[in-house]
Amino acid sequence: MEPYPATLEHEDLLVRRGRRSGLYCIVAVHSTVRGPSVGGCRMWRYDDSRAAVRDALKLSRAMTFKSAAAALPMGGGKGVIMLRGEAPTGRARTGLLLDFAETVGLLGGAYKTAEDVGTSLRDMTVIARGTPHVSGLSRAKGGSGDPSPWTAVGVEAAILASAERAFGSSDLRGRTVSVVGLGHVGLRVAELVARRGAKLIAADIVPARRDDARRLGARWMTPAKALLAPADVLVPCALGGALNHETVPLIQAPVIAGAANNQLVEDSLDSDLAARGVLWAPDFVANAGGIINISVELAPGGYDPKVARAKVRGIADTLGAIYDAATTPLSAAMELARANLASA
Repeated sequence: MEPYPATLEHEDLLVRRGRRSGLYCIVAVHSTVRGPSVGGCRMWRYDDSRAAVRDALKLSRAMTFKSAAAALPMGGGKGVIMLRGEAPTGRARTGLLLDFAETVGLLGGAYKTAEDVGTSLRDMTVIARGTPHVSGLSRAKGGSGDPSPWTAVGVEAAILASAERAFGSSDLRGRTVSVVGLGHVGLRVAELVARRGAKLIAADIVPARRDDARRLGARWMTPAKALLAPADVLVPCALGGALNHETVPLIQAPVIAGAANNQLVEDSLDSDLAARGVLWAPDFVANAGGIINISVELAPGGYDPKVARAKVRGIADTLGAIYDAATTPLSAAMELARANLASA
């Protein structure tokens, strides 16, 4: 069993068993130095409660650095609903979501939740019945809607900026892009790069998503093969940990830029990638589009999608500054985030 993070620097960790569902609802607040912590609610199956807590701790910390690197007025938090079996539906799901809402409410606004893996815009509407601390609601309810398209726009900006740096041009025509994970974000990223003329490799653990790959003219592979396939750009968009001591020495793509959180199993692998000449876009910079969009939603004056789009596309400029640094991309991104945290 992997231990908890060595340094528990979090401000709050709340673990409750829902009175309706009997399932664990977990919220980790890493930092509120720059503002209230914001992060999605992940509904997922874990081997045990330690794994679920560990995920909340790691993801909330990543959210702090994601927001700080983008200079947003918010901190990092994460919600986790630990499933025992299949995700519930109907009344059982409603009860579970209200259990999570109660957990969020106990933190008094220190954490604002949003959509994440395993949850949806409809789920956020249910959670909002139990707590006002919800972001990413539908436009009809005064929110900014599903954050996934904005995350995809940000990943596209990261791909283009990284291609420009690695190849001297952001033109993707004729270049092979391998997208691993065709979920809410990954499929949209695949569509965006396909429109730019890229030759696609697509992979997912869900066989039905092969139809999406076929529609885009992509070559279908298993996730394990797509991760190591000959490609110009690798786009990890599934769960984290794909870049580990076994895969990093075998990756053939000279550019990696994707939506998955916690892509590196260990931070030291950033140096290993750099030593091999692989340009890696730090995940918490590349995938910040969704949280940047939510920051516009929470800003005074209300939500403006034009402002959101301009800010999300600014991820390219942030990466440019990171790539200009004389250190590895992860070191430069962390230095940027820590400087913004210190300035708060």
